[in-house]
Amino acid sequence: MSKRNKKAKNHRKNEITKGIFTVLEKEPNKSFNYKQIAAKINITDAQDRNTLIKRLTQLKEKKRIQEVDRGQFKVLENTKTYYEGTVDLTGKGHAYIVVDDMDDDVFIPSNKLNKAFHKDKVEVFIYPRKKSKKLEGEVVRVLERYKTTFVGIVDMQKTFAFVRPTDFRMYTDIFVSKDKLADAKDGEKVLVEITDWPDDVDSPFGRISQVLGVPGEHDTEIHSILAEYGLPYSFPEDVQKFADGLDTSIKEEEIRKRKDLRNVLTFTIDPKDAKDFDDALSFQKLENGNYEIGIHIADVSHYLQKDTILDDEAYERATSVYLVDRVVPMLPEVLSNNACSLRPNEEKYTFSAVFELDENATIRNQWFGRTVIDSNERFAYEEAQHIIETGSGEIPEEISIRETAYKVSDEVVEATLKMDELAKIMRDKRMNQGALSFDKVEVRFNLDENNEPVGVYFKESKDANKLIEEFMLLANRKVAEFIGKQKPKKTFVYRIHDDPDPDKLMALNGIVSRFGHKLDFKDKKTISSSLNKLLEDVKGKREQNMVDTLTIRSMSKAIYTIDNIGHYGLAFDYYTHFTSPIRRYPDVMVHRLLQHYLDGGKSANAEEFEKKCKHSSDMEYLASSAERDSIKYMQIKFMQDHKDEEFRGVISGVTEWGIYVEIISNKCEGMIRIRDIKGDYFIFDEREYAIIGERTKKKYTLGDEVTVMVKNTDLIKRHLDFALIPEDTK
Repeated sequence: MSKRNKKAKNHRKNEITKGIFTVLEKEPNKSFNYKQIAAKINITDAQDRNTLIKRLTQLKEKKRIQEVDRGQFKVLENTKTYYEGTVDLTGKGHAYIVVDDMDDDVFIPSNKLNKAFHKDKVEVFIYPRKKSKKLEGEVVRVLERYKTTFVGIVDMQKTFAFVRPTDFRMYTDIFVSKDKLADAKDGEKVLVEITDWPDDVDSPFGRISQVLGVPGEHDTEIHSILAEYGLPYSFPEDVQKFADGLDTSIKEEEIRKRKDLRNVLTFTIDPKDAKDFDDALSFQKLENGNYEIGIHIADVSHYLQKDTILDDEAYERATSVYLVDRVVPMLPEVLSNNACSLRPNEEKYTFSAVFELDENATIRNQWFGRTVIDSNERFAYEEAQHIIETGSGEIPEEISIRETAYKVSDEVVEATLKMDELAKIMRDKRMNQGALSFDKVEVRFNLDENNEPVGVYFKESKDANKLIEEFMLLANRKVAEFIGKQKPKKTFVYRIHDDPDPDKLMALNGIVSRFGHKLDFKDKKTISSSLNKLLEDVKGKREQNMVDTLTIRSMSKAIYTIDNIGHYGLAFDYYTHFTSPIRRYPDVMVHRLLQHYLDGGKSANAEEFEKKCKHSSDMEYLASSAERDSIKYMQIKFMQDHKDEEFRGVISGVTEWGIYVEIISNKCEGMIRIRDIKGDYFIFDEREYAIIGERTKKKYTLGDEVTVMVKNTDLIKRHLDFALIPEDTK
């Protein structure tokens, strides 16, 4: 079975597992062999039969069923069973345990948690299942803590303190003795580490490892966000010293080892406020009428050598973190903003993918290797967009990054227009092959010198952005394909994206159908094209951001792995990340592996690289979570100054405790609690995605427009409460 069908295989395995229990539980006093079970659940092919035999053995070994005679299986007489799973804590203090190979989660009441925290790995004891009741149990023991450090606020007593964690899912405070306070003061925000939790005490013991500052202050809150996810905001002194001591000069003997592209027209296109430029494009027209386009990436691996403290630090971070007011870089500034930044009129070492394309954007030739370049120009997206829209190289003062009007050479204008033309052809090809087009609105803030939000704007992706995107996608795809198709198979780092979960797509269809949209489930291609049609149809409509968000949530998560199954969202059979080694460690790994194989090296250690891929995926998730929290924090800060204003918003979420509303004009999202809605007693209707008045039958449903005012802003808990303005009072 191909790797792409991995998820389908797991789904089938789960179906067979469920079938085994259905057969055995239906007649608990009888035993069955695999042939009898196969007949009862309609298994006819050899592959499913082998899976069935394997699952019977595994379930027996896990003591979930019993083998009463050789090859004869029956349900366990003792229905109390033990499983391993992961804790998913709710805001109310109860939990659900997510157990592999089980369709239903196990409910754990708050008094049966046995000191387990959110995302801990635990052993759970499941009670005998009552007819039509949900699975319920209790945590027997904690197998592995997800984390032991928490952000909290100090509550000082005479000779000790309690730290109250700010995470709403953390249900206990932490006791800190006087000698472990680290000079923290009452009311300060700190990072506390749990050191012990004796059986006979209510609160765990801990020590304060870092004082973050006064709650509500800007730096305190930003540092708290990083600390919550275990992300650093500065480099250790020895790492910084090592980086500062690197020789970053360009040397003739190194240039001689590389392809010299210093005389080829080359330029960068980046955001106007970018500090580092890790990719550049080169362009030249060939005598045969084709075009040679180079994608040149900062050669980070030249400076970032393996088995150094700098490489260890970069690996641990795995990614730069882009918070609302700052970047926490993966690499120290001497590399990220200097040696590895492809600034104009400076010779730089690069790793390049060079393609010969014809007028139809068909690849006629390709080359990968180390190069040296000298970028001619640095453009902002707005400047490149102006060239694309007008065909003119006259850059007006209002969009110029030089803060004055200037003229771009005819050579650069021609290159920009031709690359835009080729990029559009490549994009159309991708779309026709089933790629998804996500243009989700991204919220950005205008900040003053004190990092106070003074305005909101939305980041748009225009032709200039898409030009860069297409050529970066081209390089990523072709590097992955170049290694992925080699025989024998070589260990490599892929960026994969699995097919969407059918159940999530069905749920999405149920929601969007309320707005007159529909998904086509006929086959894979119709699903992709109907998703694209949905995303296009909602553009500019009140439900756009909500539909975009829900569609993204219905997708699988893209991850790094050595096991290639392709990239569903991009419709690529091979894909990797090659183009951003300044800010992503997987790209560094890709550069190293690519050079290793170009040099004729043997296949790298698969286990080692899979471990590194998992770490990189995990760190990417933490970084994106921190980024989302920083945006939420800034949205709340922005809304603090707009408490007396009314806003139109769209209901973006409905729960048993309230409705979430996203303001149309600034995309800030807050919650209206059910208990605060006047005039009736409202009940949550899960099927309708609505709350409904018991007496009046008044309904507030997903996608409805409502008017709200700010009721409460809490920067410390990062919570925004709205009050609903009844329509008849307006």
